[in-house]
Amino acid sequence: MDLLNKYGSQLIEAFWTTIQLTVLSAIGALILGTILAAMRVSPVPIARAVGTAYVTIFRNTPLTLIILFCLFGLSQTLGVNLAPTDSATFLVDNNFRLAVLGLSVYTAAFVCESLRSGINTVHVGQSEAGRSLGLTFAQNLRLIVLPQAFRAVIAPLGSVLIALTKNSTIASVIGVAEASLLMKSMIETEAAIFLVGGIFALGFVILTLPMGLLFGWLGKRYEVAR
Repeated sequence: MDLLNKYGSQLIEAFWTTIQLTVLSAIGALILGTILAAMRVSPVPIARAVGTAYVTIFRNTPLTLIILFCLFGLSQTLGVNLAPTDSATFLVDNNFRLAVLGLSVYTAAFVCESLRSGINTVHVGQSEAGRSLGLTFAQNLRLIVLPQAFRAVIAPLGSVLIALTKNSTIASVIGVAEASLLMKSMIETEAAIFLVGGIFALGFVILTLPMGLLFGWLGKRYEVAR
């Protein structure tokens, strides 16, 4: 109880940062992952090759390495910053946005593969019917294939989102003040290691368990009848 009284406001801020990281990265990963999935099933060989190369590279690269590259490679070496350099909160804002970028490009590879598996569940006859009506590949994908594909992979996408929530702890390696960074600080200053670990474990269970239940229900509610 003393720990909660002492660190209560910091815990709320840390988990709020974790939630922000998760939501913003999920949006970025969903957009990029959808584009990649479209490239993976595209009739254009170059697009398929680029999509395949992206998924292969990022799915097999450690997330820690990607996050560190965003800071040391993009920001410090190439000078690509995502916040105004004259801002008083430049370091905090820039590191946070770089972490979102790293989490997004990494998670997009898994979103792509989940969505591609959903695309493969759509009967080929429906795509052929769309083409016979004069729909282009993009129109066919947007109007016929993707709506059914998303319904088919709601539960797998939920699992990707849960994994993203837990992966957000990697952002602490570049100083983003999310939950795991505060946990590290508390463990260094407090003797009750197991209590500190239990508090943060409970916090992540509170974040991820409702998501699992929600996506499981949505998956059953909106599954495509075959």
